[in-house]
Amino acid sequence: MALTALATADPSRYPDPAYTDVRERLAHLHRRDRADVVVGAGACELIHRAVRTTGGPLLLLEPTFGEYRYAAAVAGVTVRSARDLDAFGALLGVAKLAVLCVPSSPGGHVSGADVLRRLAAQAKTSGCRLLLDLAYHPLSQQRPPPPADSWQLWAPNKAHGVTGVRAGYVLAAPDDAARLRAAPSWVLSAHGVAFLACITDPAARRWVRTSRATLWRWRDELAAELRACEVPVETGRANYLLARVGDATATTRQLRLAGIGVRDATSFGRPDALRLSAQPPESQAVLRTALRAIRA
Repeated sequence: MALTALATADPSRYPDPAYTDVRERLAHLHRRDRADVVVGAGACELIHRAVRTTGGPLLLLEPTFGEYRYAAAVAGVTVRSARDLDAFGALLGVAKLAVLCVPSSPGGHVSGADVLRRLAAQAKTSGCRLLLDLAYHPLSQQRPPPPADSWQLWAPNKAHGVTGVRAGYVLAAPDDAARLRAAPSWVLSAHGVAFLACITDPAARRWVRTSRATLWRWRDELAAELRACEVPVETGRANYLLARVGDATATTRQLRLAGIGVRDATSFGRPDALRLSAQPPESQAVLRTALRAIRA
């Protein structure tokens, strides 16, 4: 459905600068008010908006998606880091914005609903905004409901398999959402608007639900293939895993020479690992052959 929506989008005119219709659709999907919805040109653009809007310090649970540190550097915002959830909770009082990926990236681990509620309550009490990065939440085997008083960052291009479409959205309280929307008009393209409207269709959401089990099976098969190549693996509940290859940058370069694209996890704070997405058996076989040749 996503590809059909993109193919039929009308790029001959600007979208509505307020994105009224698509925000209404997304609000209905999440049972929120339209005033709570902020659309943007992908998760990264919204990350930069969130960091700029709140200022610092920014609190991160490491290792995590590198774009948050990059956004902080661009905005001149101080970053505080925690290595576990207890330390993360203890530092909420010194942060203006705290980020937690659910599932974590690159590890794929998921914090339970009770943990998320507790952290959201702590953040609210301390005047900190808790942003839950839910880019891979729809594809996770464990999908705790995000607390309503957290900021929710959604990047549905991941779940719908169209990562080249830069379109995402944030759900936040109306006052916070208004500040996040204080950006130039038409930041989202006609194709991005068409895509976000498409993902609210029940048929599109059914497609995601029916695809998940296949991805989980492929992830587990990939883990077995890697272990057979004597590559240590870390798996969580997401549709990806970590392969500990030693020098991730060098291995990424060698695999690209073989025509294989992988995600070097150095930018996530894991220079020893690749983050590998679930892939069909034929792709797994190609990767296995290449890794064995590299490690021979």
